[in-house]
Amino acid sequence: MTDWKKIKPGAIPDNVFKLIGKDWMLITAGTEDDFNTMTASWGGMGVLWNKSVATVYIRPVRYTDEFVRKNEIFTLSFFEGKYREALKICGTVSGRDKDKMAISGLHGEPLPEGGMSFREARLAICCRKLYQDTLKPGHFLDSAIEKNYPEKDYHNFYIGQITGCWSPVRGN
Repeated sequence: MTDWKKIKPGAIPDNVFKLIGKDWMLITAGTEDDFNTMTASWGGMGVLWNKSVATVYIRPVRYTDEFVRKNEIFTLSFFEGKYREALKICGTVSGRDKDKMAISGLHGEPLPEGGMSFREARLAICCRKLYQDTLKPGHFLDSAIEKNYPEKDYHNFYIGQITGCWSPVRGN
């Protein structure tokens, strides 16, 4: 088991635009015995309702969406570049059909205050859901956005209060 050190959301040492958009993240929900994860590059972090929050966007066809929808907690996990291939696998292989953990080589691990992350993660953010909805095409103000949805499978989005940011304590 990994020893995790808690840090404040404002002390995350990374640029969140790079973390999410370029480095990618795993969105994970469920329990140690039954969880699923997916790679994502859409999301955000900020302040809403006087709380530190993270927002994630998941297409309804994704198996992970079922887990996020039915669980109170979801996590965001970030990795060093050497895990890029594992992240590609977690973004293309469905946990509905195959054992992603076995294929990717990642090892699921519970965080100290709940939620699932990974032994290999360099940063894990635990979120308690505050709000969920589905993007509505009638509300797009830029018609070009519709091009992202040829299948009309508009993302569900989840806003979660950040309850803990965790950095692994690695041995020398």
